[in-house]
Amino acid sequence: MSAVLPKPALFRGRAMVRGAWEQVSIYLPIILMGLMALGTYWLARNTPTFSMPDAARPARHEPDYYMRDFSVKTFNADGRLETEVFGTEARHYPDTDTLEIDKPRIRAFSVRGGLTVATAAMALSNADASEVQLIGDAKVTREGAKGDDGKSAPAIEFRGEFLHVFVTTEQVRSHKPVTLIRGGDTFSADKLEYDNVGRVIQLDGRVRGTLQPSGKR
Repeated sequence: MSAVLPKPALFRGRAMVRGAWEQVSIYLPIILMGLMALGTYWLARNTPTFSMPDAARPARHEPDYYMRDFSVKTFNADGRLETEVFGTEARHYPDTDTLEIDKPRIRAFSVRGGLTVATAAMALSNADASEVQLIGDAKVTREGAKGDDGKSAPAIEFRGEFLHVFVTTEQVRSHKPVTLIRGGDTFSADKLEYDNVGRVIQLDGRVRGTLQPSGKR
């Protein structure tokens, strides 16, 4: 059995529904904004992130490998032996690509075959041993040899607490007191620059020398 509402009651029902919809329509933009905010938050929480690579850290001055009771040889492109380095211990530093060597003994051969021998308490060498800093009881000896003019050149020796040897260019430098022995002659100075290729020796500071007569050299 169905009941039929009178027209006044029907009008009142429609008015209530329309009023309720009008109330909802007022808050609808706020509700939609809230739903969008919730959706954005959900996406931010669940979207995978890609971590950026860490900025390159500066390399620390710490050795990355050691060598003990070692011998290292370097050769030129033609296979000719250029240098041979001995030591009781060596430490390689990757940040400077240098070797710190205890009790080194270095043999270096020039293009013309001349032999230079260097020793010290400690040495700091670049990667190919073409530049070596000798520290503590340093000594560099270059064997006597014939020059381009055919004349024999006497052996020459350098002694000091610090000697900087440039193997490729055949130079020796020192900013500290040094003694130079050439044949029977002896010189001492506060600073030294020696160029074997150019046959130039520069002594600075307090320079003293002892020359032997030519017949005793």
